[in-house]
Amino acid sequence: MEGEMRNLIIVWLSAFASLSYCYIIDKITPKALSIRLFAILPTICLLLILPLNLHSIIVSGFTIFFLVCLTNLKLLLFAFDKGPLSSHHPPLNFPHFIAIACFPIKIIQQKSIKNGQKSSPNFASQFLLLIAILPIYINKENVHQNVILFLYCIYVYIILDLYLHMVRDMVKFLIGVELEPNFNKPYLSTSLQDFWGHRWNVMVSDILRSAAYNPMRSISSRLIGEKWAKYPAILATFFVSGLMHELQLYYYGREKPRWDVMCFFLLHGICVNIEIALKSNFKGKWRQGLPRMVAAPLVVVFTLVTASWLFIPGMLRNGVDVKVRNEIIGFKEYVEGYFKALYLCFQQLW
Repeated sequence: MEGEMRNLIIVWLSAFASLSYCYIIDKITPKALSIRLFAILPTICLLLILPLNLHSIIVSGFTIFFLVCLTNLKLLLFAFDKGPLSSHHPPLNFPHFIAIACFPIKIIQQKSIKNGQKSSPNFASQFLLLIAILPIYINKENVHQNVILFLYCIYVYIILDLYLHMVRDMVKFLIGVELEPNFNKPYLSTSLQDFWGHRWNVMVSDILRSAAYNPMRSISSRLIGEKWAKYPAILATFFVSGLMHELQLYYYGREKPRWDVMCFFLLHGICVNIEIALKSNFKGKWRQGLPRMVAAPLVVVFTLVTASWLFIPGMLRNGVDVKVRNEIIGFKEYVEGYFKALYLCFQQLW
């Protein structure tokens, strides 16, 4: 565990140093695409290689998500003078550049701070739900497999929401600005488009919109016309998202992808396209979709069923859940041993 924590520190210090280089490059080089892309490529390659030194899923999980997937997408956009790192009004200072590059955050502009429609997680209820799930997971041999998969879906949402909220609060404290929440009550989504575009992991949706949707829509509009351009753009966005998740799974297990998680995202991309096409054929109030009271449960059930079928089994392949459980036990024993040694040391001193 000590060696893994040391590697984690080295990975993040190296990432900070390479991103500092990118910040300086932006100030001293011309804005020409070829020059900036050539200058930034070594950092992108480094961020792909660095997490290979991490072997613990608990330690590496969010590091891979932040650095390998999100930071590299932001740097590619930055090379084209687009995305959150290319803000010019006002230009980003150094702390803001590093924070936005490393973490899934978005600074709230002054005019939108009073807008309070987005929620913070209810820590008490989420913690109690985790406590309720834990005994079922421990005795999962006696529980139906479909129930376990369903509970994993709930677990993924709660852990993501809590962890990203803690990261957001930490960054908010360090750089002193208001930040947008990452989740906006996804269980109240009125459609799959609403779920993925406006409620689930909103910061990642913004990055994918800039990195995949907008370029693909621009290309498609020239080839098939503006009316149809959104459909391949949506599918391309879900494809990139699936690729990011498959890449994370490769880092966890270092094994050949099976593409079940990719199938989950492509399925949802196809369903979002069907949903938009159906809405475009309706008129009046039906164009807005079903009433929330009907739509929200349908969206939640569809997402849970498809996640239990494709996403969660893909995430748990190669015994990832068993590895995580063993790592938690090992970490607990490490902490207990550390405090026991500290206690004995104090006993000898006194």
